[in-house]
Amino acid sequence: MSRIYKVHAISLGCPKNRVDTEHILGALPFRTVPAEGPRQADLVLINTCSFIAPAVEESVSAIVEAAEAIRDLSPRPTLAVMGCLPARFDADLRRGLPEVDVWGLPNELDLIPGRLAAALEAEPGTATGRLASTPPSYAYLKIAEGCDHACRYCTIPAIRGPLVSRAVEPLVAEARGLVDRGASELVLVAQDVTAYGRDLGYKDGLVHLLEKLLPLTGLKWLRLLYLYPSGVTESLLSFLAGAGRPFVPYFDIPFQHVHPEMLAAMARPKAADADIVVERVRRYFPEAALRSTFIVGLPGEKREHFEALLHFIQRSRLYHVGVFPYHREAGTPAATMAGQVRRDVKARRAAAIMTAQKAISAEILDGFVGTDMEVLVDAPHPEWPGLHVGRTWFQAPEIDGVTYVSGPGVKPGAMVTASIEEAKDYDLVALA
Repeated sequence: MSRIYKVHAISLGCPKNRVDTEHILGALPFRTVPAEGPRQADLVLINTCSFIAPAVEESVSAIVEAAEAIRDLSPRPTLAVMGCLPARFDADLRRGLPEVDVWGLPNELDLIPGRLAAALEAEPGTATGRLASTPPSYAYLKIAEGCDHACRYCTIPAIRGPLVSRAVEPLVAEARGLVDRGASELVLVAQDVTAYGRDLGYKDGLVHLLEKLLPLTGLKWLRLLYLYPSGVTESLLSFLAGAGRPFVPYFDIPFQHVHPEMLAAMARPKAADADIVVERVRRYFPEAALRSTFIVGLPGEKREHFEALLHFIQRSRLYHVGVFPYHREAGTPAATMAGQVRRDVKARRAAAIMTAQKAISAEILDGFVGTDMEVLVDAPHPEWPGLHVGRTWFQAPEIDGVTYVSGPGVKPGAMVTASIEEAKDYDLVALA
């Protein structure tokens, strides 16, 4: 029997990275089992993020910490680094981190398993196919890579390249496999899911794909992350409204800002007007849960620009909001723009938005107390026996609040009907 290799994998950044990691692990041409940590591994694989400065720092720290952990071992585990960090800082990174044995770029996913096998001099085995690392309740389906937009603050097009949509049939086959293995929820991810299929010649590529995915037997929820504002069209919403379950009316639309002068500075199209998009979504889905992210402190943002954004948060009553102080990223047009905003001003503005949103979230969640809702159970609570962590339809995995649930039939992967007993600022407590 061929040797079994222990693998410790770290996936940083967005769900798209997680999917890449899962594909790499499943494509390794040798037998593997998970390792408890770097020191117990034969292979340490780190998939990195470098979208903004904090992500770069986290990725570099993870590499350095892993290298230090295995430095004194003999034989030393193979250390492999892939993803956005080497794509952005390739030569400098390789010079600064000679401890790394194998490097891989985002566009080299098909090559990385072979490189790892060669570095390990691994005994051949059979690739298993994608190894899901999410709880049994849900899985991510990455439908496209890259981005054709040219937002002035963003590093993604330079790192990941232009839009490349995956073909429909392989996506449907992968989705079917994930559902057959027990995933009740599929979360479709891309830098802009509304752009899916444009490079393949489809006029309504996302609709074409959804027509194939929504009928999958066993699929209970289907969620879309992330919808570019100008892509949330009347035709898309009309299709989704007629589709019904398993689509859940959860719309993650990164507006980034609402003031027209700031949108122009960001190079966001006029069709991205936040008030118009919100009204359009709620016309088709009055019950819709909307989530968005915003950037404060872009060069040139004045008090009136920020106040317009804050007023939008207060009146639009989004279910979920994320806010990022602008980070000056080398190589982006915004990095050289005049009117850079002080760090303390950016921090105050971000805090003001989150303070406003905290009250809105608490009020929205309080409205569900006393109702019965479906809860998809993800995992046992790490500290409280009998308590589990789950989600309602308006809580996306890993980015939103959760629902703490207990009672008969509550176990990972189950979807239970539960009574909402209590609401906190961002979370719910339920009893099945």
